[in-house]
Amino acid sequence: MKLSSFPLKSQFGAIFVASILSTVFMGNSHAQQSGLPINAAASVNGAIITNDMVEQGIKIAISQGQKDSPELRKVVVEKYVEVLLLSQRAEKDGLANSDKANTQLMLIRQNYLADLELSTYMAQNPVTDADIQAEYNKEISSLGAQGMIVEYKVSDIAVATEADAQAALARIKKGEPFDKVAKSVSLAPNKVQGGAVGWVQAGQVGPQIGAVLVNLSKGQVSQSPIQLQQGWYLVKLEDKKSSKPPTFEQAKAALRAGLTQRKQFEFISQLAKESKIIIQ
Repeated sequence: MKLSSFPLKSQFGAIFVASILSTVFMGNSHAQQSGLPINAAASVNGAIITNDMVEQGIKIAISQGQKDSPELRKVVVEKYVEVLLLSQRAEKDGLANSDKANTQLMLIRQNYLADLELSTYMAQNPVTDADIQAEYNKEISSLGAQGMIVEYKVSDIAVATEADAQAALARIKKGEPFDKVAKSVSLAPNKVQGGAVGWVQAGQVGPQIGAVLVNLSKGQVSQSPIQLQQGWYLVKLEDKKSSKPPTFEQAKAALRAGLTQRKQFEFISQLAKESKIIIQ
């Protein structure tokens, strides 16, 4: 395997750089006279690549589908050597103190610290099995007496004003196809698909649109424009279907992911409330 062909995603490359910035020790002060210091995998002009760094690289490679092997470990070490060679040359060429380098190094540090803070917070405030069970029970109880998941295949048109929405609705009532009107006037990115949204549940689209969806028949368009914070909407119910909800075990992974995302969002939102944020 060629070194240049080693599959590294951007996150992998960033972590390599961050690792070198935070973990490399200069050999003059740490190297033993007999060779490399303890826990060292390699040395490049006195800069040490530690075994801990290699293990971190292996974990990242495995997460990207690689299999642990002596060959993979060799490639990871070689990648660290490559990065060190290039970074050391950049230092000699005076690139390290450029505005571009300083900006990128600042971003690497900020992203690493942000990930570290978020992972620390989640370790201290984990999503428990009890949390997942409670969320599952809540969602099941929201299905009503029939206990079925109802999904709606929806298309929509989004415009800036009520007048624009009324004009679009008038065209539809005169017989013009909904998708044609959507392509003509909608401001949403899905206009190119004729306003197609896909399958959703009523609770996933906000209360204003959800309240309309549950009362529409297949093929019917909302009788009046719906006002949201983003603008005015027309919705069409393309189709409707019901299905049994997944079992707890089937839903567990998705529920855990959703609850984790919610916890992270709430944590970041709280930080934002406690901070002074100015956006140009």
